[in-house]
Amino acid sequence: MKVERTVKMVKAPLGHRIKREVIAWAWLLLIFLFIQGTLVQARVIPSGSMEETLLVGDHLIMTRFGYDAGIPGLDWHVPLWRKPGRQQLIIFRSVVEPGTDLVKRVIGLPGESVEVRQGMVFVNGTPLAEPYLAAPMGANEKFGPVQVPPESYFVMGDNRANSFDSRFWGTVPRRNIVGTPVIIYLSIDAPESAWQPGQIRARVLAYLSAVTQPRLVRWRRILTTF
Repeated sequence: MKVERTVKMVKAPLGHRIKREVIAWAWLLLIFLFIQGTLVQARVIPSGSMEETLLVGDHLIMTRFGYDAGIPGLDWHVPLWRKPGRQQLIIFRSVVEPGTDLVKRVIGLPGESVEVRQGMVFVNGTPLAEPYLAAPMGANEKFGPVQVPPESYFVMGDNRANSFDSRFWGTVPRRNIVGTPVIIYLSIDAPESAWQPGQIRARVLAYLSAVTQPRLVRWRRILTTF
């Protein structure tokens, strides 16, 4: 004689199911905060100071690993062990505009002397080869010499004629460096105003325009690495 057994699934009490959902979402939030606070973040380029290396509307993935740890949304940061090398791109908290992140290229390392004469950059008296410049500086350009303080970096934009950098406001303390760009994941040809902080409406319109007019997407720049 065949015996059939029926297994009846018993649902957990509603309170238990809610508690389980809350715990699951809490873990997801913690993982998100960990990734944002210590591993990677997204950034968008709002100005032309780094052209042609970075264009207005380039969307970057930045790695924070080894450079900085913090809590997203809060002004709490802990500098980590990695230090940038010469001519490396870095993203850092502005020393003159609190709450603003900038991207520039490291030119002078701690303890070095930086000078501009006849439109050329000299580090410790030796001319620096700079193939990444949007255009050479004018022959009359001069600056310094200045010595980079300990635990600080002298930075400049690749578009020297349109870059507000260490020549004007001084060096970047190591504690201000939050990471370095890794890859461009999207690039949209839109006005600078669309990418300025707080311009949500203009930014949404830029994205919608890219959807309806794909030619605004700079397809060749996508997946460019640094």
